[in-house]
Amino acid sequence: MVSSNDFKTGMTIKYEGNIYQILDFQHVKPGKGQAFVRTKLKNLRTGATTEFAFANGIKIENAIIEKKKMQYLYDSGTECVFMDQETYEQIEIPNDRLEWEKNFLVEGMEVTIIDFEGEILGIMLAEKVELEVVECDPNVKGNTAQNAQKSATLETGYRILVPLFIEAGERVIVNTVEGRYCSRA
Repeated sequence: MVSSNDFKTGMTIKYEGNIYQILDFQHVKPGKGQAFVRTKLKNLRTGATTEFAFANGIKIENAIIEKKKMQYLYDSGTECVFMDQETYEQIEIPNDRLEWEKNFLVEGMEVTIIDFEGEILGIMLAEKVELEVVECDPNVKGNTAQNAQKSATLETGYRILVPLFIEAGERVIVNTVEGRYCSRA
């Protein structure tokens, strides 16, 4: 159990039968009434963010989240298959739970699996990954305005905007949080 006074960003708690990660919190002491803690929480099962206010000093159950390094093997069509590189145990996660992450997953990539008491909550990718550009729009003559960009398709099928000098076959670094081009690899 953890007190609402001891909340920290990134902490995971179990509240009303769900597992939440604390994204932001603020201790509020109004002029009248009792102090409370206003929080912004991310539901680790659904990905939805909500806001809750907890009474000051209330005890909340702490959720112990396990993180395991695993290798992405392949997409079976309905599920993504991952393997523990030490025990060779394989797990499958439904594609609908990894919609955003699939934009950056390449076979053989190492990811972190988030697990709560045997329940797989999802995966964490590295903040930046290296991917190959398989197709690019042609450069438009005269389009030399500042920060001119063109559309490119990555090896995963995800489309991003890249600078005009990037061509098909090149490798680029992509931010997995924002889904944007960072630099050449």
